[in-house]
Amino acid sequence: MVRFSQKVVLISWGMLLMGVSITAKSQCIECHYSAIDPAIQRLEQTVHGSLPGDEDAVCTGCHGASDAHMEAPDEISPDVSFGPKWKSGPELRSAGCQSCHEKKNHVLWVGSVHQQENLACDDCHDAHQQADLALDSREAEQLCLSCHPRVRSEINLPSRHPISEGKTACTDCHNPHGSLGESGLLQPTVNDNCLSCHQEKRGPFLWEHQPVAEDCTTCHRPHGSVHDRLLTARGPALCQQCHAAAFHPSLPVGSEGLPAGTPNQYLLGKNCLNCHSQIHGSNHPSGARLTR
Repeated sequence: MVRFSQKVVLISWGMLLMGVSITAKSQCIECHYSAIDPAIQRLEQTVHGSLPGDEDAVCTGCHGASDAHMEAPDEISPDVSFGPKWKSGPELRSAGCQSCHEKKNHVLWVGSVHQQENLACDDCHDAHQQADLALDSREAEQLCLSCHPRVRSEINLPSRHPISEGKTACTDCHNPHGSLGESGLLQPTVNDNCLSCHQEKRGPFLWEHQPVAEDCTTCHRPHGSVHDRLLTARGPALCQQCHAAAFHPSLPVGSEGLPAGTPNQYLLGKNCLNCHSQIHGSNHPSGARLTR
């Protein structure tokens, strides 16, 4: 029986006798023919399979020269292998992608959260697919949620960003390839990220609410919450984490903390937003308490 590597040699000699030039790409296709490896054949229909320049670079640009693999394809792996039989380390697998994809959104990949978690480009992308699922917002969402189960649960809570409805996507806020901000955010800070959509909250305001200026996540959960408006807690419990009830109209004047003091039944337990409606800030001359 003719071994697999011997078969490759026989085919190559046949091509030489017919006057057909042997290239690295043609040698790859001789073994990875459509009957056993259709993904290789689909490569011709992708962007990667039709790049201008050296034809051999279609294969060797990602997998390396792999001379030893061509001599003994059954025993020796390519210089860079993406699996399933052999699999190189994540840095080596990503290096081929970075040789071309090193600008714009990919410039901060080194040192990013995903890179530090030993993920490689092919964990999300398939270079042999005509339609890369990671570039489709709906499919990309499923890729993200497969590793972020907590977010999967949060985006289905009563108050949430409309991610499940397809109106927003993970990549509207995050750059999976790395960023200058925390959590892979597109903007340098959380507030810049939120205010890129919620511009009416940006200000500047004459009367400013300090937690708002500091960090939106002080009061809001970005992916979803059981409380209205993505709040971390319901009012007035949320407000009372910083603001004491003493000297407030919900208690009778002069009875703060006294056992005999009786709270005002018309104000006690009501939502602070009933009166302090301009909680993000106010430009009204009488808006010092964010009531107007």
